[in-house]
Amino acid sequence: MPESKVRKKAAYTPPPDKKQPIKLDTGNRVVLPLMVGCFVLGLLWIVIYYLSNMTYPVSALHGWNMAVGFGLIITGFIASMRWK
Repeated sequence: MPESKVRKKAAYTPPPDKKQPIKLDTGNRVVLPLMVGCFVLGLLWIVIYYLSNMTYPVSALHGWNMAVGFGLIITGFIASMRWK
């Protein structure tokens, strides 16, 4: 019966150690104020729209004022996904 060949090197060689560069996460400082600002501004937009008998903040938009308010709130939720 034939014999198997002998390996010349080890079966597993771990990868060489790599130094990880220091990562500065300065973009995270903007996310929290942006998120909270969008939530508050969207809520205020909708509340002002209802309390002003649907004439303010922008009377030319009519029912689209609701879309603007909810769009700001959705932007706040999207920003909350980036917050660590």
